[in-house]
Amino acid sequence: MQPFEKMLLENRAWAQEKTFYDPGYFGRLLNVQTPDVLWIGCSDSRVPAETIVNAQPGEMFVHRNIANQILSSDLNSQSVIEYAVEVLAVKHIIVCGHYNCGGIKAAMDQTTDNLFLVSQWLTDFKSIIEHSDEISPLDSSYETRLKRCVELNVIQQVKHLTNTDLIQRKWRDHKKPSLHGWVYGLEDGLIKELIRRDPHST
Repeated sequence: MQPFEKMLLENRAWAQEKTFYDPGYFGRLLNVQTPDVLWIGCSDSRVPAETIVNAQPGEMFVHRNIANQILSSDLNSQSVIEYAVEVLAVKHIIVCGHYNCGGIKAAMDQTTDNLFLVSQWLTDFKSIIEHSDEISPLDSSYETRLKRCVELNVIQQVKHLTNTDLIQRKWRDHKKPSLHGWVYGLEDGLIKELIRRDPHST
């Protein structure tokens, strides 16, 4: 059986199970979504957003990309943020990275030269690595530097989000959302909070 065939079978089994235990389950999801949270995470297959926080369909609006970047030039992520804030009125935006991130590792090691688009995508964080005084190859092991780079990336993306015109305008009106920077541990499945910003912190 091909992987996509297995996925289709699993989907049917899941839908049947949901309907069996709760006949109105899909009807409630049909016409409206009212998530409190926008989740911006990494595309890594080991970090499925809803799964790691045990969320149900309808509870989170989710955007994922390589190394959970928030770039002003990226219309995809910016349109997701705009829709989540202006239409869905989310109360929280979570930027969640993860340790041992392949994108951050590639940016550190400068191994994206043969991947033009990926290299361009990670340009912003490459400059952070080059100019950060927190990341010195002489003072720590590679694993320690990689871990700190993952954390610095999350913090930087929250700062990018903080500085968007949309968030600043909402905060001037003393409105949500609150911003959160989290990092997920592949080795233990636990999430650690790194940074939090809200209208009262400006």
